Amino acid sequence: MKKTGKVLALLLAGALTVGLTACGKSDSSSGASGGGSNGEKVTITFQNISPDPTTPAYKIIRQLVAEYQKEHPNVEIALDTLNTDQQKLKLKTQAASREIPDITMVNPAAQMKPYVDAGLLAPLDDVLDKDGLRDTYQKGLLDYYSKDNKVYALPDGNNIEVGFYNKALFAKAGIDAPPTTFDELLADVGKLKAAGITPIAIGEKDSWTGSFLFMNILLRTNGGPGFLQDVADGKKTFNDPAFIEAVEAFQKLVQAGAFPDGATAIDATASGNMFRTGQAAMFFIGTWETGSNDASTVGKDVGVFKFPTVNGKGNLDEYMLAPGSAYAVSANSEHLAETKDFLHFFTSNYPKASFDMKNAVGLGQKVDGDFKTAGYSPLAIEILDMFKNIKGGDLSFDNTMNPAVSQVHLSSIQNLFVQQVDPKQVAAEHQAAFESNK
Repeated sequence: MKKTGKVLALLLAGALTVGLTACGKSDSSSGASGGGSNGEKVTITFQNISPDPTTPAYKIIRQLVAEYQKEHPNVEIALDTLNTDQQKLKLKTQAASREIPDITMVNPAAQMKPYVDAGLLAPLDDVLDKDGLRDTYQKGLLDYYSKDNKVYALPDGNNIEVGFYNKALFAKAGIDAPPTTFDELLADVGKLKAAGITPIAIGEKDSWTGSFLFMNILLRTNGGPGFLQDVADGKKTFNDPAFIEAVEAFQKLVQAGAFPDGATAIDATASGNMFRTGQAAMFFIGTWETGSNDASTVGKDVGVFKFPTVNGKGNLDEYMLAPGSAYAVSANSEHLAETKDFLHFFTSNYPKASFDMKNAVGLGQKVDGDFKTAGYSPLAIEILDMFKNIKGGDLSFDNTMNPAVSQVHLSSIQNLFVQQVDPKQVAAEHQAAFESNK
């Protein structure tokens, strides 16, 4: 894909980076009217996607909010905490009435574009240009959150998707090592099922989770990255054998009983907890979950592996690439200066807070510190080593295709969890959606 090279370069540059992080506490006097400095009571709504109280991300947000409110007693940060799909749906509804929160979450590229085009998001270059904040971001990352040379959102991470696995549950099922081929993955699913263990945790109520897993398979069956870009460029269609083969392989996982019963009624937060409480043996998710897995009751048993080859195809060092969700500010905020001041404080102090809470793997900003000396786990160090050897990859479907095509895709993949469908029919659905939404 055209943008993939840039994502790859900044992921490689970000691996075990030691550089600038916190720009220090926010200095209200140097920014526009920082934090209601005239004594007026100000409430800033902060919509976020960290709903699980057991995770470091949840705690980091509340820690930084508390610190800011202590320094600015006349400012209240009201948290609107949702899971990812809930937040996306709520934001669409709010956008329709042009009443989005002071701070909200958007995803890069194709997902952010409609909100920028509608004039709903405020440019954030003034926030970035204060106290050197811009230089803390990995080179090139902000491009995915920009339009017409203006930055509209500040990303929280830059990740790859991996397979986490529970070594104790693998041993219980008689599995010696994680799978390197899709056939091995299917065989492991069978062994885990026979041992009474749910093989793979997934929360397909939030439909992006199934799509992310499917896109790993497509990355392999296509023999490498670029399938969606080739479709967009008219070089391929969704009726291509690589896409049909990916649907076939995905359905083999479903039919083998790889996922929990009622997967479409389980959300992403619950699926993470399923893995972190030892109820499932594997969890295919972004490296943003590293800190949460480490901090869980099964942390000492968690290992990591690269997505397997499929029918002999693919390179294990090519990944689904995930420039993170990002913080955006409402252009119509009644407290725009105060909101920007808080966001500057939050993003300036986020790297250090994350590093201190053992949650700095996959950050979008440079990290000041030595991971090994700081006591990061062998799991975290192994993942950081993976970042060093990335050979390429793809962005997610909904960060690549327009929202209308993406919605058809998400629903189509979600449907595979509840009924078996002819792969050619799934391909035809995708192609029809693409052609009618060019």
